[in-house]
Amino acid sequence: MGPDLRPDKAQMRRAFARAAAGYDAAAVLQQEVGRRLLERLDLIRFTPHRVLDAGCGTGACLPGLRERYPRAELLALDLAEPMLALARRRGGWWQRRRQPVRCLCGDVERLPLGDASVDLVFSNLTLQWCADLPAVFAELQRVLRPGGLLLFTSFGPDTLHELRASWAQVDAAPHVNVFPDMHHVGDWLLQTPFADPVTDVERITLTYEDVFGIMRDLKAIGAHNVLAGRPRGLTGKARLSALREAYETHRRDGRLPVTYEVVYGHAWKPEAGSGRQTVCFTPNAPQEGR
Repeated sequence: MGPDLRPDKAQMRRAFARAAAGYDAAAVLQQEVGRRLLERLDLIRFTPHRVLDAGCGTGACLPGLRERYPRAELLALDLAEPMLALARRRGGWWQRRRQPVRCLCGDVERLPLGDASVDLVFSNLTLQWCADLPAVFAELQRVLRPGGLLLFTSFGPDTLHELRASWAQVDAAPHVNVFPDMHHVGDWLLQTPFADPVTDVERITLTYEDVFGIMRDLKAIGAHNVLAGRPRGLTGKARLSALREAYETHRRDGRLPVTYEVVYGHAWKPEAGSGRQTVCFTPNAPQEGR
């Protein structure tokens, strides 16, 4: 039997808790994907009364949700309490007093909410950390009201493929998190079942001077290896040197690329006697940054 490739929930909670203080400075990609996900709401005619930001992190998307739905009740949920502490501070004191965000420390896989209690579930780059996505989609549908909308992003399997391939030249242990394929995500949405599921994918490339900068940023956002079957203990200098040499084969124009495959998806909870028009999106061209 091979190593356990499921996320270790306790390790993940600790990693994101430790990363909270410096998260916003390092989470360039997460903030950009969140902005693009918020823009997709502008293409959908929908006025929710209660919105859940599932896996809100430090709350970077909360101002965008408030701007689009000024009268909605906003719920912010995250697994790590230090992340929620920062999310509570989003916006000025007057806005927090007039339109407080209800913060919930909880697990997307077991939401602390009643059945049919929210109109919109918004989730930016959280679902890839869940061990059982079909069960998660069933849980998200449970809390959605009939006619409610699920809008999310997740990472696909090509994410960090350069780092994964480089580690594979060093040893056979799992060093990089494993992410679900877009087509599997679409199938799971249909099986739940959601109505009119739409998924698409784009690739975003960041570039770095060296492999240690890549690993520092992954640690800074809590996205380093959290697999249950990950190697334990410190990584020796010899293996790190071998990793650096292996990654050098990917260098282009003087920089090391880091690819992120971003899966976008939305679907509706069926409402008896009514149909929904499917909104199709065209993936953006790959972007380079950093």
